[in-house]
Amino acid sequence: MVCRFSTKLLNICIASLCKIGQLEKAEAVVIDGIRLGLLPDVVTYNTLLSAYSRFVGIDAAYSVIHRMKEAGISPDVITYNSLIAATTKSCLLSRTLDLFEEMLRMGIQPDVWSYNSLMHGFFKLGKPDEANRVFRDNILTNLLPSSSTFNIMINGLCNNGYTGHALSLYRYLQRQGLGPELITYNILINGLCKSRRLNEARRILKDLEKSGHVPNTITYTTVMKCCFRSRQFEQGFEIFSEMKRKGYAFDAFSYCAVIAALTKTGRLEEAKDIMEQMVKSDIDFDIASYNTVINLYCRNGKLKATCKLRDEIERHGLECDKYTHTILIASLCKAGNVEGALRHLETMTKMGFDSILVAQNCVIDGLCKAGRLDHALKMFASMEVKDSFTYSSMVHNLCKAGRYRHASKVLLACLRDGMKILKSNQRSVIDGLLDLGYTSEARRLKSKIRLAKMVQY
Repeated sequence: MVCRFSTKLLNICIASLCKIGQLEKAEAVVIDGIRLGLLPDVVTYNTLLSAYSRFVGIDAAYSVIHRMKEAGISPDVITYNSLIAATTKSCLLSRTLDLFEEMLRMGIQPDVWSYNSLMHGFFKLGKPDEANRVFRDNILTNLLPSSSTFNIMINGLCNNGYTGHALSLYRYLQRQGLGPELITYNILINGLCKSRRLNEARRILKDLEKSGHVPNTITYTTVMKCCFRSRQFEQGFEIFSEMKRKGYAFDAFSYCAVIAALTKTGRLEEAKDIMEQMVKSDIDFDIASYNTVINLYCRNGKLKATCKLRDEIERHGLECDKYTHTILIASLCKAGNVEGALRHLETMTKMGFDSILVAQNCVIDGLCKAGRLDHALKMFASMEVKDSFTYSSMVHNLCKAGRYRHASKVLLACLRDGMKILKSNQRSVIDGLLDLGYTSEARRLKSKIRLAKMVQY
């Protein structure tokens, strides 16, 4: 009796150390226990195995199971569930299936948690049919599904583009009297929002409010963000106001979403008020938060204030990312300071960002508007990557300068690269060529535009 109690106490100590990743100390406790005559049991090894898979890696977790067997302790279903969870998390499907086979050979029956992990693995690998087969043939037939089972199914179906099926499963839970949990509602609302099914997401939000569960910040923020993405700005602002009335605490993500939406809709004073609330709330700013505020300052023409913010970013140990620099370059171009934008773009290039295309597009447009069309053309020719905006900007500005033949060449290059360009730009080039008497050239261009459309469709 004393020994059993002591082993239990030993396991509690090991679990506490493993929880915070202190694996060396946990192993030292195991050794001390053995010296005192307390041999590790299956719980001890399961705790270590789970910690090694979480903090070190799968191979380290496998070494624990070998130690178990050497010590004469038989693994149980919890042992295998920890390994299965680790392999599915790393998308190692063959290892997961091998573990299932090993379990069955040893006479250990997989439980609902084993199959939940397998389902999750299939969904992660984009195999919803296989996941559904596990749900139907193994869980529903032989086991009692847990709430996690349904959450994994709904999340997996949403992530694989089967939002309608996820909704059907949710309705099935309601009909069966299996009240969904808050996390279930959040998963489904998130899936519907990602699919831009805003009206259905709002209906589920109403169901949630009637269910007795209390929506949390994540629930409201998800729907609010979807409203903004769908350009339903007023609905998004209503949700934000409702959150304020109900006393919800806002995180940086919520504040930034609202500030960005207000800035987009030109409500700069309101955006400034929300920004001030954000500053007063002592929220830790990340680089995305700073980018939102910098964008607001730039839209207000406060370029000097953005310089102060850049210094603040560095003081907080953060680094400006490509979005920060792109916002600043766009603002400099808008203010007519093309030289400043060019210097900033050069700095950005030296910093080795993976993509600076948006920033380059801003500078090209800025150069054209400043009347430096030849400089813009030189930069355009040097660009390794271009998009539709790059071509559209050049064609539009060449037409404005009356350089229709050059615009025609850029337009043809755009079509060769499989890019789409605005119809208004196409018409401008053709009309310009006709006005200058280049009839055959205009006719050839029309023919090539039609051919490009046939190829694209």
